[in-house]
Amino acid sequence: MRKNTVKRSRTAEQKEALAKEIVKTMDSSDFASKDTVRVIFEEMKSEDFYSGKDMN
Repeated sequence: MRKNTVKRSRTAEQKEALAKEIVKTMDSSDFASKDTVRVIFEEMKSEDFYSGKDMN
């Protein structure tokens, strides 16, 4: 299973496109067959997400 944390601003279409790419990549690299891959998105508000590159 692949768990993805994304900012809440992503659309359903963006998440679906990303999920399809994750499944395709895992299947084509023989990491896991597409029937066994589950992609779960955990959304969070932008104000709950910080990165070191954003800090001064």
